[in-house]
Amino acid sequence: MRKYLIAAAIVMLFITGCAQKGEPAPAKPEPASDQAVRPSRTEMKEGDFVYRLVSESERYGQGEKLKIYAELEYVGEQDEITIGHAASPFYFPIKELTRNYSIDYMMNEPYITTTLKKGELLREDYTGSGGYSEQDTKDYQNFIRSLKDGFPEGRYVVYGSADFVIHPAEGETGEEPEKYKIQAEIEFEVSP
Repeated sequence: MRKYLIAAAIVMLFITGCAQKGEPAPAKPEPASDQAVRPSRTEMKEGDFVYRLVSESERYGQGEKLKIYAELEYVGEQDEITIGHAASPFYFPIKELTRNYSIDYMMNEPYITTTLKKGELLREDYTGSGGYSEQDTKDYQNFIRSLKDGFPEGRYVVYGSADFVIHPAEGETGEEPEKYKIQAEIEFEVSP
């Protein structure tokens, strides 16, 4: 029986070795240490809306205040449009890539409406986020606590979004609200 297992293993090695044809794919080059993998600003268009997510810098010093903001612009045919959303249409969840920590973005969720005038920007600055529970590791809890003094050294991705709805015009029955979730990613680094 042992002979059959060894023979089967040799045959499997031979088959898998022969199945690899051509040259191996070239390794992806590492980004330069002074360049972010994702841009520090991005713009996404969906329907009649343009969403921008911006970090004013690709690199911040440890403890430096982040300058990150989101904008929403209505570019449709009407003079203005009313959107419905939670406390804000903007979300700023962040992931720290070095430690693989998520920095959640929590928000009150009342239903609020905002009127956007064509060509005028709705802008909101990132003001902070993060939380933990007693089930999280002590290292993670300490990391989240340290954010009050500024972000620690590391690479960060902001997975931003503008999340809102447009209700049908009055008198239009049977139509569902038009839902939008426009997403974008930016990256920044914090160094000592």
